[in-house]
Amino acid sequence: MILASFANGELLLVLFLFCSGAEDVALIEYAKLTGRPFRVFSLDTGRLNPETYQFFDAVEKHYGIRIEYMFPDAVEVQALVRSKGLFSFYEDGHQECCRVRKVRPLRRALKGLRAWITGQRKDQSPGTRSEVPVVQVDPVFEGLEGGAGSLIKWNPVANVDGGDIWKFLRAMEVPVNSLHSQGYVSIGCEPCTRAVLPGQHEREGRWWWEDAKAKECGLHKGNLKQDAQEVPVNGTANRDLFEGKNLVALSRNGMENLLKLEKREEPWIVVLYAPWCQFCQGMESSYVELAEKLAGSGVKVGKFQADGEQKEFAKQELQLGSFPTILFFPKHSSRPIKYPSEQRDVDSLMAFVNALR
Repeated sequence: MILASFANGELLLVLFLFCSGAEDVALIEYAKLTGRPFRVFSLDTGRLNPETYQFFDAVEKHYGIRIEYMFPDAVEVQALVRSKGLFSFYEDGHQECCRVRKVRPLRRALKGLRAWITGQRKDQSPGTRSEVPVVQVDPVFEGLEGGAGSLIKWNPVANVDGGDIWKFLRAMEVPVNSLHSQGYVSIGCEPCTRAVLPGQHEREGRWWWEDAKAKECGLHKGNLKQDAQEVPVNGTANRDLFEGKNLVALSRNGMENLLKLEKREEPWIVVLYAPWCQFCQGMESSYVELAEKLAGSGVKVGKFQADGEQKEFAKQELQLGSFPTILFFPKHSSRPIKYPSEQRDVDSLMAFVNALR
């Protein structure tokens, strides 16, 4: 993401190289093409991949610039790590760590600007960025004058397809983060980012243990819905998922019965889902096909809508971390086994069932 301030005729660009990936260097290239002076800075959280630091160096050499790095407050980082450890975000959410390492350093930087430019695209995250405007008053941060409304936020590539960004980068022969060639699309801090599989959405590799609705670090907190449990994607919020004659829709009482070993007469595989979740929608066809293949095999296939009022129960009793969560209930075991993989094609799901049935 790139930030820009226009003061005294100078174009001041402020870059988050670590955050949104390809858009960062594309916007630097556009800035260079204007022929106007610009500066670049990056937030260095202290948790970035080695490849990202190499990317920084390549950008500096390619454009003949020095990136101005902003670091988190050492005392705040020390207090967080001493009280909660190095990886507390896996247990209590990423917001606190991101607030210390990213949001507060950014807040300090933005106080010297009148406007900033980001690399947000609507297709980056249908759950949180589908309504990103091209120009807006920043709803979260303050600018040079201070107070609400003192900072303008521009999202010039909001309506640009990610594929077109890459076409531009290849045409201009600019440096890119080598992690992209390893399956990383959206790149953040090393502990919170991983490669995505073919067919997965680019933001699914960020904070993968959390719900799709939470995949923002706080830099764009204004994108999050007030009632984030219902995030419609492509108009499908009111349509149920996993419809098929071989699938059983389980109620809360049905799930509670499954948790009781004495009432489990046969093994079950159950998906915990939310109709609005894009990742649940993405695996719908493979899960319905799985149900068809398991018909008559002695393994029951079920679904449980675990959002809304059922979400707390699913978190406490059913190991729900994010949607979808897939559980196998063995015939002779008291505790369900959680499917650990991000591969949700029918062959991978069948292999999981066959290994445990």
